[in-house]
Amino acid sequence: MKLSAATVEKIKPTDKRQEIPDSLCVGLYLIVQPTGKKGWQVRYRHGGVHRRMSLGAFPMLSLADARERARQTLAAASAGTDPAAEVKAAKAPKPENDRDKIKTLISQFDKRHLSKLKSGDVVRRELDRFVVAAWGDRDIHTITKRDVIGLLDGIADSGRVVTANRVRAYLNKFLGWCVERDILATSPATGVKPVAKEASRDRVLTDDEIRWFWAACEAEGFPWGPVGKVLLLTGQRLNEVAQITDNEIRGDLWHLSADRTKNGRVHDVPLAEAVIAVLDGVERVTDGEGRARFIFTTTGRTPVSGFFKARATLAEAMTTIASKERGQPVEIPRWTFHDLRRTAATGMARLGIAVRVTEAVLNHVSGTGGGIVAVYQRHDYADEKRQALEAWARFVASLVEGKTDNVVRLEARANG
Repeated sequence: MKLSAATVEKIKPTDKRQEIPDSLCVGLYLIVQPTGKKGWQVRYRHGGVHRRMSLGAFPMLSLADARERARQTLAAASAGTDPAAEVKAAKAPKPENDRDKIKTLISQFDKRHLSKLKSGDVVRRELDRFVVAAWGDRDIHTITKRDVIGLLDGIADSGRVVTANRVRAYLNKFLGWCVERDILATSPATGVKPVAKEASRDRVLTDDEIRWFWAACEAEGFPWGPVGKVLLLTGQRLNEVAQITDNEIRGDLWHLSADRTKNGRVHDVPLAEAVIAVLDGVERVTDGEGRARFIFTTTGRTPVSGFFKARATLAEAMTTIASKERGQPVEIPRWTFHDLRRTAATGMARLGIAVRVTEAVLNHVSGTGGGIVAVYQRHDYADEKRQALEAWARFVASLVEGKTDNVVRLEARANG
């Protein structure tokens, strides 16, 4: 049939589907459904197989436009392509875009924000440890408030309430950044409260616990045994100790540059003989180029990590040692690596060391070292810090050896 605009308009439906070929464009058909709906279809061969492809409905697609589309389709088929397959592929759901995945966005958050912060490495590590581990391959738009609450509850239920609150804060910042960059309209963490109210920690190891801790470090060996001893003897922060390098050791002084301290202040830590002995006893692990980048490393390229598991291992060893010593099960209250810092500070106070000196040892800028004192008092307390740390090391040694009666406290010596 020679189709025209008028004949196409006048063709009536029947009780059967009609397929009417167009004599002016071989391969083009007018399809008339029993319902009265009309549409265009083109037929061609590809790879020896007959193919059919719908072009559109009439009258939205006129006869003239249908012929033009049909000719384009037939030309493409003659060139070796399969137009129907291409149309189907174009309509198929696109592969998931990595752009909005949690792991991709956290990497961008690190690059554009965290990398500029002194604590950025810590935040990135915790986001990787908990958020990326749980949601890394998920599209950020699928994360709900219930997901956030479930993640934090899971961390808290494992006994890490403080960690859960820290992750909440880091996650809030990350999601807020996504809102600022128009990735999200609103943050799914909005209105999520801290998992639990944190009590101010005041955990200090007892003399027996210090002795058991030292014995656990001896039993554990490298790397966490030496790390634990240095933490206890110096009172410095966990990351500062974990990332210590030989280049920072200058004789019997440990020099921390501003970018290595939490408060951004250069800090010198006098090393007692006991600390030097611990560091000298660590066999250096080199990288692929023969360089020892870190003292406490198992790869030669990165410092030790896995602090949560390490603390649990040492705590378990302490319990075993204590129970064997007492001849019955001993329950030791939970402690953290930061409690070793508090224990050192408290121990120095017991030895009569002035609070300002202890703050200098710990590199604190609050308390007696804040305000006008911090501005006008430039004395670095180098000698006092050395005396304090040597006295503390002797006291720890006396506990380990069971000879505390022989320890001379600075306060008693000063009053004498």
